[in-house]
Amino acid sequence: MSPSPPREARPLGWDPVSEIVVDPASPEPLYFQVARQLRAAIEDGRLPTGARLANEVDLAAGLGMSRPTIRQAIQSLVNQGLLVRKRGVGTQVVRTKVARPLRLSSLFDDLAALGDKPESAVLVNRVEPADADAVRWLETPGLTRVRRLKRVRSTGGEPLALMNNYLPDGIIDPTDDELRDKGLYQLLRSAGVHLHAAQQAIGARLATEEEAELLSEEPGAALLTMRRTTYDDTGRVVECGWHVYRASRYSFNLSLANGPR
Repeated sequence: MSPSPPREARPLGWDPVSEIVVDPASPEPLYFQVARQLRAAIEDGRLPTGARLANEVDLAAGLGMSRPTIRQAIQSLVNQGLLVRKRGVGTQVVRTKVARPLRLSSLFDDLAALGDKPESAVLVNRVEPADADAVRWLETPGLTRVRRLKRVRSTGGEPLALMNNYLPDGIIDPTDDELRDKGLYQLLRSAGVHLHAAQQAIGARLATEEEAELLSEEPGAALLTMRRTTYDDTGRVVECGWHVYRASRYSFNLSLANGPR
């Protein structure tokens, strides 16, 4: 009897070329339409864990689309933890639909959970034209307007973090009072946004003069940095944040686990 294919090289049983349908006239970007249908196939089991996608060139040719469009669709699902790229193997499904929702927390949520009373000073809360960085970070080609937020979060009367955020215009329309009284994720959930996953990068650097003044630090003081892109349960980016924290008063605790091998 011939051995069965190894799990990491399980062939694709669902054919995206024959099943995926895109509408060039739709306001949804083409890559988003492809990613949405791939995600649906993963979540309903048509693309099970271990299934391997055809390469970008073949998918692009079969769907009559450009390779960059297919690459962006696949990368958006890699960012969400649904696909993984493996050298010598290709692109694979790494997990099926989660059994329970992943609850993401904001700094406001974390401070409140510790019994602190978070305070916020709203420096910027406006809708403005989307620049190239905002379009790239929000993964939404064709985006023309974004909501820009800039706030200082404090606790115990001391500033703790300077937070900047971009959101696609129209997701929420918060007042300054709402931003002072509630966390951003709380406002998103109240507006019916179902937060699902995030991609986050943590680093460190020295404070600029503006940051030092806002955070009651000396210029050149050590700051922790965090950039986060948050996705809803349809795979849409609903906010991108880039924040700096006083290293003297804040630290990140991370839990690590083995991933798929």
